[in-house]
Amino acid sequence: MNGLQLIATGGALPGRTITNDALSRMVDTSDAWITSRTGIRTRHWCTEDESAATLAIAAARQALDRSGLAPADIACCVCATLSAPDATPSVACQVQAALGLPENRPALDINAACSGFLYGMAVARGLLTTLGGQYALVIGCEALSRLMDPADRSTCVLFGDGAGAAIFQLADTPFALTLGARGSDVLHAGGPSREGSAPITMDGKAVFRFAVDALPRCLHTVLDETQLTLEDLVVGGLPSGQQPHHRPLHQGPAGRPGQILQEHGSPRQHQRRQHPGSPQRAGRDRAADPGKTAGLHRLWRRPDLGGAIFQYKE
Repeated sequence: MNGLQLIATGGALPGRTITNDALSRMVDTSDAWITSRTGIRTRHWCTEDESAATLAIAAARQALDRSGLAPADIACCVCATLSAPDATPSVACQVQAALGLPENRPALDINAACSGFLYGMAVARGLLTTLGGQYALVIGCEALSRLMDPADRSTCVLFGDGAGAAIFQLADTPFALTLGARGSDVLHAGGPSREGSAPITMDGKAVFRFAVDALPRCLHTVLDETQLTLEDLVVGGLPSGQQPHHRPLHQGPAGRPGQILQEHGSPRQHQRRQHPGSPQRAGRDRAADPGKTAGLHRLWRRPDLGGAIFQYKE
């Protein structure tokens, strides 16, 4: 079975930094309240000239530069976002134009909210195996500050803006991916009609309970498919020196991944590390999450839902 090998990553954060103290002057909250419940101390919001598309372009360009590949090598571009600035052209098409990717290759956006990047990996892998080509550009980007109600402390303290990009190569490596869906309004953002709740809303407790239930099942599914064990993996950190390097993605929305993993055991590889892209400093970006994930890019370690195992190329 063809797997995915991670070749290079890129990341981008917008220019406006919002501290917990700044939020405390906007809503009834405090740095202590936010930090104790979320671990977040700062988040980044787009300036007037920035958007999910500009962040995606910057992250993708960095990933392409780091990969050593030419634009013509990219066989497909998949962008996961729920906050694209335009209905069309898609963010992926804007990336295609900005980076000069070939016009005879597919470029498209997908919207799977928190699980967007994992869905993007699945779509990219499918395109590579069916249409041909070796390299895929997968991007997660969000500008959720444009969707938030700044007076809603249940959401404005959580969400931030950012983008992460990864270039994958189709390779004969271990690979497993588990995806799913639950139609629910515990996380909701209104569309162009502005009917219902236009700003983003979330029942954080309900989402966290779902993550605690779903995450271990996703993890064990991908482990079973690859016949690996937890001890074979590097989780949420940089490669440990094991050969080959296997990179898992399995995260939980609206909760801290470390908390969720601790519910089901936490081997030494599960130890969380703070770094410039951790939720402590960058908030939560949903599709821009793996993040969304220190193993992919330090600027976009984000909680997500689902699981994947692929190989990391040094």
